[in-house]
Amino acid sequence: MTSPASQPRPTGPAAISLSQVSKAYGARMAVDRLDLEVPAGELVAIVGPNGAGKTTTIEMMEGYRRPDRGVIRILGLDPARESGKVRPLVGLMLQEGGIYPSIKVGEALRLFSAYFRDPEPAAALLEGVGLADRVERRYRQLSTGEKQRLSLALALVGRPLVLFLDEPTAGMDPRARLLTWEIVKQRQRAGVTVVLTTHSMEEAERLADRVAVIKDGALIAFDTPERLRGEAGPDLLHVRLREPLGAERLEAMARVVGTARIRDRGRGTYDLGCEDPARTAADLASWLAGQGLTFNQLRIGRASLEDVFLTLTDEDSK
Repeated sequence: MTSPASQPRPTGPAAISLSQVSKAYGARMAVDRLDLEVPAGELVAIVGPNGAGKTTTIEMMEGYRRPDRGVIRILGLDPARESGKVRPLVGLMLQEGGIYPSIKVGEALRLFSAYFRDPEPAAALLEGVGLADRVERRYRQLSTGEKQRLSLALALVGRPLVLFLDEPTAGMDPRARLLTWEIVKQRQRAGVTVVLTTHSMEEAERLADRVAVIKDGALIAFDTPERLRGEAGPDLLHVRLREPLGAERLEAMARVVGTARIRDRGRGTYDLGCEDPARTAADLASWLAGQGLTFNQLRIGRASLEDVFLTLTDEDSK
């Protein structure tokens, strides 16, 4: 893709600001007093378990829903009340939907280009996302990954200052995923502020300057991937046994190594959080031998962002 022209960074307030934002659906609080600030030019990943409030939060940022309480500003503007001013400045990439099934790829770019005063050239966008040879193909004939790449091109056509990406690489093969990551980082380097929602911790770790973890509608962590990994404990002990442990032996193993942070990865593979990995490995090897259990692998590793996420959200951890 041709390098996009550098966008002037907004002056004054943060590019995105949420202050004490709440949204309820009946008795269920979807977003609960959420504070979040994203400086211009930063790439923030928003992660959380299903039902955590991510979608509602993003929809309020985009102006499609109004908060019950609190203040949201996008480039200093209210996205709901000043949507006519906000929308030309914002690019949206939805995970699915929003495109006519029968429209051709080239037609879709020309249609979206007509909404903006200074759109990016359609040919350059299609070349950049790897769809130059799909100009005459109808949307319904595209693969899942190709549909995602077209959605990205449509989100970029208006030269946005703020870009919202919802699961941007879902359904993509590894090569297309890497291409998409490079396009997104290229836009960020040009000054675009990016908010990414993803279930891929690898994607968040590779792309994000900071990661916001949301659970039950509240922000429970917001920092760089490196600092989040450090706060969760730097070391893990990975053990792969020849057969899975039952509940009793799993509890006994937790007592032996002195940790409640055990993640069961299935098929007899476990990750154990530990402060002293060498001593923990020795204690564990001794206990396994006493139980008549053998292991195929026992190694020390660093906590990944996925490990941090599971610990913070209490998913699949024991």
